[in-house]
Amino acid sequence: MTITIEGQSVRVPAGESVAAAVLVHALGYTRTTPISGAPRAPLCMMGVCFECLMEIDGVANRQACLVPVAEGMRIRPQDGVGRTDE
Repeated sequence: MTITIEGQSVRVPAGESVAAAVLVHALGYTRTTPISGAPRAPLCMMGVCFECLMEIDGVANRQACLVPVAEGMRIRPQDGVGRTDE
């Protein structure tokens, strides 16, 4: 299936998590910290650490390790606490 990661279309296997797709396709991080802006990446890959928070289809604070990819999905790294204007 085809998803969009940070504006680039990529092909991924069905059933893969968003976090795995992001790591495999070289984005390298899923969010930045609210204080320093440092990049963070998934750690546990099972929904415990919350390091994988991303903006998925315009919704911030989604745990990317728990969300399976879906055709046409739009994925962006989350900046700090995420946008709340949507």
